[in-house]
Amino acid sequence: MKFLLTTLALAGALLTVPAHAGRCPNDMAQIDAALEGDVNISASQLARVNKLREEGAQLHNSGKHTQSLKALAEVMAILGIQ
Repeated sequence: MKFLLTTLALAGALLTVPAHAGRCPNDMAQIDAALEGDVNISASQLARVNKLREEGAQLHNSGKHTQSLKALAEVMAILGIQ
């Protein structure tokens, strides 16, 4: 029984990784589109946005999708992207 529960938990965790991996590029595309338009944020916020956007891309490319999504979510919050 313990083996079965462990196996199911591991399978569930492995199935969520591809879902996270697919979401990163979509979030980055939304951020990039927002940055192409008029952005009403301060220079310090823009610097933070650019830093976190780059960090999110690097984390995604490294396979660290959960951390990438956290960085990208912060960018989206600053930019007001839903």
